Amino acid sequence: MLNNAVRSKEITSKSYRLLNPGDIEEVMLKHELKPGFVNIQPLMASVCHADDRYFAGKRRPEALAKKLPMALLHEGIGTIKETMSDKFQKGQRVVIVPNVPGYMLRGEKKKDTIPDNYSVDSVFLSSGYDGIAQSDLVQPDRAVVPLPDNIPDEIAILTEVSTVGYHATSHVADALAKPDCRVALFGDGPVGYMAAAVLHYIRGIDKEHLTVFGAVPDRLNEFDFANKELVTEYDFDHAGEQFDVIFEATGGNFSSSAINEGIKVIKRTGKFVLMGVSEDLVPIDTRDILEKGLTFYGTSRSTTPDFEEVVKAMSQSQAYQDTLRKLLPQKETIIRSASDLNKAFEAIVASKAWYKAVLKFEW
Repeated sequence: MLNNAVRSKEITSKSYRLLNPGDIEEVMLKHELKPGFVNIQPLMASVCHADDRYFAGKRRPEALAKKLPMALLHEGIGTIKETMSDKFQKGQRVVIVPNVPGYMLRGEKKKDTIPDNYSVDSVFLSSGYDGIAQSDLVQPDRAVVPLPDNIPDEIAILTEVSTVGYHATSHVADALAKPDCRVALFGDGPVGYMAAAVLHYIRGIDKEHLTVFGAVPDRLNEFDFANKELVTEYDFDHAGEQFDVIFEATGGNFSSSAINEGIKVIKRTGKFVLMGVSEDLVPIDTRDILEKGLTFYGTSRSTTPDFEEVVKAMSQSQAYQDTLRKLLPQKETIIRSASDLNKAFEAIVASKAWYKAVLKFEW
């Protein structure tokens, strides 16, 4: 049992903070470790496209002014360095949940029914709140999930993006559970790949009932657990209404075409889940949305229960792990300093690789 007389402890963390686009510097941060919280030493992280855009200065100026300075990265794992929680032990390996609602930070109980990832007072690591690129990350124990021994580090770091896909599927779980539900997903990037893997390995959508639409043949060929269609060759105007549920995981400039092409091939009263993020307004065919009686769902990020479900699925399925392994590079990049991280991001921004960039910290 924890000693209740111990109220809190100040933690000094060596962070690699993005001060301005292209400029990562070492900065010492102070955190408060208090009852119900744990201090995590990050071990390994994968890099989100959002981190790339912050580093490259490809966010709107007002967004950069609001978010910076901050430590980047939110997809990662670590070990418990110190604990003021009965739930975790020193040395335990864990996956970090980047979405932390205000009630957890305040040490309170949840008082509303709004999911944590849509809470107005949530913080999110590496989005205006210091992320994983630091030696000591203090988190509420409710925003940390233990990792079984049979999930290797390099697979475990893919948990966060997989949970985004899992949470997206939760909006339409009842529809996905129906016999002969036909599902399509637009997007052949890592987010689309991991969401499609969730549909297949966790939601049980077999290859016959799962179609992925993509734009790059080499990327699309990696989806060997789904039917594959190139958007540049597919005749959406004459294909007919085939799908009960559609997921859009393209984002950016491709969101509009993916959504409108999906509207053409979705069945009447179908369900459409929007996952892709765009900086600009996206024009869509509202006439056919109304005529078909379609239901659209917006989805963003994920919660601790989503992490628990994905970790369980990874632990129970070697085939799922093998599928995710395709996203890993031949080797990880070792990070020993702010300069190392700066160079790593310069290379990542310049690269057009499909696989995820993987960073391994040596503090």
